[in-house]
Amino acid sequence: MTDSSDSVSADADDRQAIEHILGRPLSETWPAGALAPGSRVTVVRAPDWDGPWQVEFPGTIDAMGAPEPNEHAQAFSGELLYWVTFDTPQYDSDGGGPYRKAQIWGRYLRAEPEPEG
Repeated sequence: MTDSSDSVSADADDRQAIEHILGRPLSETWPAGALAPGSRVTVVRAPDWDGPWQVEFPGTIDAMGAPEPNEHAQAFSGELLYWVTFDTPQYDSDGGGPYRKAQIWGRYLRAEPEPEG
């Protein structure tokens, strides 16, 4: 198999696993104003606590599922949750991992400028 087919297969497997855990399909309707799939981002650390990740690192907004509203009690109004694929596997602030993809709160994402060219 080529790398691209491995990636497609892994994405389908990821989606199936997450939908099984959630007990519902992931949304495919991309919200207006949300970061686009394929956008390059940096996952950043919180300024007020030691997390949610051990370090800041690059990743890509993943099209596995569209961003969804963050319904956590501490979420900002209108904050979205994004699926992000990491450039290299990462550990969370509790030492869990390594993770290659995760659902990240919008406040912990910094969009990177598009390369000129």
